[in-house]
Amino acid sequence: MTSTALESQLVVGAILFALGMIGFLTRRNLILIVLSTELMLHGVSLNLTAFGRYHGNPQGQVFTIFVLTIAACEAGLALSLILTLYQRRKSLDVFLWGNLGEEDLPMLSSGNAPPQAKPIDPNIDLPQLTPAGRAPSNPATKA
Repeated sequence: MTSTALESQLVVGAILFALGMIGFLTRRNLILIVLSTELMLHGVSLNLTAFGRYHGNPQGQVFTIFVLTIAACEAGLALSLILTLYQRRKSLDVFLWGNLGEEDLPMLSSGNAPPQAKPIDPNIDLPQLTPAGRAPSNPATKA
């Protein structure tokens, strides 16, 4: 493989990655965000295979197989989450999903801080975990 062929493949991979990054940062639709992520992953895969072929070792192709596997898993999980969340909000706009809590719970606004936890009194006898390999003792059976 010549260096001009390597440069052209790296340029195409960089363009794919840049287009994916621009799409990821500018879109509000979750499906387009997932597609932009896929585009970035394929740009990286193209660069990995180009470097692997240029250096004459199969490591770039092996990494590409792992990247494609991860991309397929990510696409499946993202699609299932998108479908589940669409049933709840009836929109694919990212900004509508800022608070996905339960309907009956009060919403926290950005100005309200969550309540602080009370300090633990060291005089209170708290339950302890059993060390590994020992059978737990039942305090109700102690006489």
